[in-house]
Amino acid sequence: MGIYTFKLPDIGEGIAEAEIAEWKIAVGDVVAEDQGIVDMLTDKAAVEIESPVGGTVKELCGEAGSMIAVGGPLVRIEVEGDGNTAVEDDGEPVETASSTAPADPETPVQIPTPAPQPAPAPAAAASQATPPATPTRQVSSGGLPRKAGEKPLASPAVRRRAQSLGIRLEYVPGSGPAGRITRQDLDAFVQGHQGAASPGAGRAAKPGVEEIRIIGLRRRIATAMQQAKQRIPHFAYVEEVDVTELEALRQHLNAQRRDDQAKLTMLPFLARALVIAVPEHPQVNARFDDEADVLHRYDALHIGIATQTPGGLVVPVMQHAEAKSLWDMAADIRRLAEAARSGKASREELTGSTLTITSLGAMGGIASTPVINAPEVGIIGVNKMVQRPMYLGGQLTPRLMMNLSSSFDHRIVDGWDAAALIQRIKGLLEHPATLFMEGEA
Repeated sequence: MGIYTFKLPDIGEGIAEAEIAEWKIAVGDVVAEDQGIVDMLTDKAAVEIESPVGGTVKELCGEAGSMIAVGGPLVRIEVEGDGNTAVEDDGEPVETASSTAPADPETPVQIPTPAPQPAPAPAAAASQATPPATPTRQVSSGGLPRKAGEKPLASPAVRRRAQSLGIRLEYVPGSGPAGRITRQDLDAFVQGHQGAASPGAGRAAKPGVEEIRIIGLRRRIATAMQQAKQRIPHFAYVEEVDVTELEALRQHLNAQRRDDQAKLTMLPFLARALVIAVPEHPQVNARFDDEADVLHRYDALHIGIATQTPGGLVVPVMQHAEAKSLWDMAADIRRLAEAARSGKASREELTGSTLTITSLGAMGGIASTPVINAPEVGIIGVNKMVQRPMYLGGQLTPRLMMNLSSSFDHRIVDGWDAAALIQRIKGLLEHPATLFMEGEA
């Protein structure tokens, strides 16, 4: 029997490292050749990696959330024969042959194109309830007695923890040297008072704190959002739109649609308005490389559709919106959203957007300040529709109103240009017949 060290192969696309999203095996498991063993998360998607050999898993060279460099050890498997790793007297493995690298180091290992897998959704953070008021008398324990007025001994960490729990340390018995209060003493004191009623409340305290590692897709989202806000000076612009006529048209078209046609939401109409308005404001349909100081403007309009998934927010892309009908857009938006939520969106469907639209649906709120999907220079959000009394032709009448909330990269898009674009979109949506007039696009 020997040890085979399997290194992370070249996943392609110039990726130098990947994050362990989820192990599908554990130490002691017997794996077969070509069996999926781990999901690795890149900047593009999650990729399933298969084992090149069969045997018994001896060591996993990282845990979920660990970054592994291409060519770095990923897993060690006990195999029949000599394997490719020797074990020294101290038990440390020493590789004796390349585990996965081909003879030509410039040639990457060919991996069958896998279906992207959804990164594990992080657990929901537990909220911390307000701790009880300070106890009024000391609970007996094996700790040393403390004289009245004597300052309790405790480390700064214990003091901070006690303060966060609302506990005065003079009431906590200490079992350490000279009566020092340890973390275990504090935990035991808290446990002893979990059933105690706070004055006038009659509720049990909940001092627990759940630690959740931010890994996988959630860490990618966090990094992207932080970089976008740090590097991009956002300019926000909000405008209300009277969508009474547009909503009537949408409902009429949905009532007439065929069974094989996707249901129309507001997003296809917004996408259609962008197809008409963006060529008049080409600076918003662009990607800005701020390291090279180069702006790439696009003739094609590739619209990112911000989509909430169980693992977090992803942005699948509707390619060449300028070449699609309203019904085609509706079908594309539905297909992309379903693929993203199920983790089946391809890398090509998750890259290349030039302008993003986002919607919170029924929870759209009155207004929002969406974060730009870098390196794009603009994002437009749809808020919820609300019926409000409005003056129309001098008469007070109920109208269906909806806000468009947009953000732009102020390095590239001036405030006047952003306002002009949104006003153009507003005009198109308020007079929906213009969305389909020849010569508007």
